[in-house]
Amino acid sequence: MEGNFKHLSIKYLAEDDRPREKLATLGRHNLSDAELLAIILGSGNRHETAVQLAQRILSENENNINAIAKMGLNELKKYKGVGIAKAVNIAAAFEVGRRRSSDATTERVKITSSRIAYEALQKFLSDLPHEEFWILVLNRANKIVKTECISKGGITSTVVDARLICRSAIENNASGIILAHNHPSGQLVPSMEDKVITRKLKEALQLFDIALLDHIIVGDQDYYSFGDEGLL
Repeated sequence: MEGNFKHLSIKYLAEDDRPREKLATLGRHNLSDAELLAIILGSGNRHETAVQLAQRILSENENNINAIAKMGLNELKKYKGVGIAKAVNIAAAFEVGRRRSSDATTERVKITSSRIAYEALQKFLSDLPHEEFWILVLNRANKIVKTECISKGGITSTVVDARLICRSAIENNASGIILAHNHPSGQLVPSMEDKVITRKLKEALQLFDIALLDHIIVGDQDYYSFGDEGLL
């Protein structure tokens, strides 16, 4: 019996449980995370439907869709029924979501608060399994003229070269700079190294009459602002 058991496809589910049909008739907002993930998966494995497989993946990650978004291909492939094709589909779907707001407007964003700075940086730094260091280059009107990745590192740290930041600031006629990096752990508390780097970069930029306006740490759907906390 088991030898003849074929992969369970969404088409074999009860009509009310078919996520594709549910999306088409009720709209995408009425689907659960598991149902949306099941559509991306397309099929399950020998013992689970696509919905059941999606539910298990979510369950093993505390039902945190953001945790799945951070997974690499090899991590996704550890689930029975998720091969390279399905893993790529999942990774691509999350990447499309991250890029969605990147091309929303060509108008330069004016930074008037740490929240706006965070929103400008979130799409670049959220869900990364490693640490990256970015800068926002601002003109005299506090509008972004350039968003640039300075360095990429490992799980816990990345090397920051003050010369690269100063060069980018000078070449783009910056009036101010906002530093940013992510904590893959999701923790927002700045390390002693974060504080030392911030102080050194502030001093380096002052030599060129360029203000360090903030340093943003990006975590899981939240952020920490050195400026808001009085650490500048």
